[in-house]
Amino acid sequence: MIKIIKDLEINYVQYGKGDDVVLLHGWGQNIAMMDPIGKNLSKDKRITILDFPGFGSSQTPSFAYTIYDYTDLLKEFLDELKIKNPILIGHSFGGRVAICYAAKYNAKKLVLLASPFRSLEKKGLKVKILKTLKKVKFLNGVAEYMKRHMGSDDYKAATGVMRDILVSTINTNLSEDAKKIKIETLLIWGENDEAVPISEAKVLESLIENSALITLPGTHYCYLENLGQIISILNHFI
Repeated sequence: MIKIIKDLEINYVQYGKGDDVVLLHGWGQNIAMMDPIGKNLSKDKRITILDFPGFGSSQTPSFAYTIYDYTDLLKEFLDELKIKNPILIGHSFGGRVAICYAAKYNAKKLVLLASPFRSLEKKGLKVKILKTLKKVKFLNGVAEYMKRHMGSDDYKAATGVMRDILVSTINTNLSEDAKKIKIETLLIWGENDEAVPISEAKVLESLIENSALITLPGTHYCYLENLGQIISILNHFI
């Protein structure tokens, strides 16, 4: 399905009935990466997943969106769908957007899956994510997808907007935004996450007043590596 939001075609899916759960994918990804969670929660929840602008089948912005632009677009998108108080579940980049949304707008609960909230100095986050994907056998196809969409010359040459968005995103510190979040928040992290180390999760937990951290075996994609356990945790939390 398509909605026109801020003059952009936004691709999304919606299914199930019940309280609204909105799933937000990571950088270089799309609806498919969050669908395993959505399908498993849809028995008694209404699931909404969108492709962020510049990813999947949604249009690319004509200028370099900041993380706050993505947040405001998400708010307008949810208003259009008459979703007023969602449960937000965000992975990585989607978690950044979820942090900003929960700091500024109404949300019922928040789940952050391996979500960076400030710049990581040593290695580029993109490189770390790609290396992580290569180590997880059933995510090999995703690694290839991300190499095509994050590392190819064609991708880099596409007006430079997405590169500019990436740079802006990873250099934006969301610490003050995190401090504004008052709703119940669950942080779920892989114990061997090389892209966003567990030390970052502990800092983020200290910033969000009503939060708790759960660690599981696995990498930056521990939510897929431990899907059954994740669904059990989410059902209990939400």
